[in-house]
Amino acid sequence: MSFILLGILNSQAAAGAVGAVSAGYVAGGQSTGGVTLDSIDKFAYPSDTRSVLAATLSRESSQGGGLSNAQVAGYKIGGYDDVNASEYLDVIDKITVPADTRTTLAATLSVARSTRGASNSGSFGYAMGGEAAPRPSYKDTVDKLTYSTDTITTLATGLSTARLQGFGFEDTGVAGYNAGGEIATGTLVTTVDKFDFANDSRSTLATGISTARRLGGAFNNAGVAGYVAGGLSGSGDVSTVDKFAFPSDTRSTLATGLTGTDRPRGFQNDGVAGYAAGGASTTTIVNKFDFPSDSRSTLGTGLSAGRNAAQTFEA
Repeated sequence: MSFILLGILNSQAAAGAVGAVSAGYVAGGQSTGGVTLDSIDKFAYPSDTRSVLAATLSRESSQGGGLSNAQVAGYKIGGYDDVNASEYLDVIDKITVPADTRTTLAATLSVARSTRGASNSGSFGYAMGGEAAPRPSYKDTVDKLTYSTDTITTLATGLSTARLQGFGFEDTGVAGYNAGGEIATGTLVTTVDKFDFANDSRSTLATGISTARRLGGAFNNAGVAGYVAGGLSGSGDVSTVDKFAFPSDTRSTLATGLTGTDRPRGFQNDGVAGYAAGGASTTTIVNKFDFPSDSRSTLGTGLSAGRNAAQTFEA
């Protein structure tokens, strides 16, 4: 009897584990001809089938960030709208599951900007750094969105260096990371900042990403590793995928990088796979990296429209 009870409890714990999600979302982005989108693609797990939501973003947006509160909602934070007055956004859109309805929060980012996100599912998420007006204005600001109240505060400690177009990933329950990007001198960096979710304190990893770059994507496998995929280096686009093992934060580089895309945005299904979607050539390709093997495949059905610099999240 005790063994049966233990099995039931273990199954319940697995089913309710923090980070368990039912779908990944790719929202907005810039498509062919520089057209910025407001549409939202949804990839249902585990089939990876794609649909397009009836709901759209409140504004056409690219270069924003994504935050995830598993089984509750995903958020699109900030971004840039070059359709309406070419402006940076402070808007936060919320997609509530399972209905996939969109609302726009009363709360806004402290500074209207492009940004990247890192999520502590069930609790809060960070909007880290980015670019604001007048263009380019580099920001070290880190805003914190508390999920229970949908309110914004700003951390006393920002990024170690103001920068734009870095990579955001997380180890849910532990820390959020901001990797790489471009600083105000126009220099690309390998720096990886780490924010402890317990107290919002910042440290900087001893080992950064393998190549200084910006404009790529990131995904993670909670409790196991975070991945930095693709991007634009000083010598051009790269297909490299770096892997940071948790909790040591040691870095390795996957033997197999991206295919058919070089500046994607990432999302994940923790414990199952990470995804790198779209890219600089406004491709529809979605690469999938299975966990724990890190083997790469390409989804049979990609994005509904080619796009780069989309906002991605899970819920």
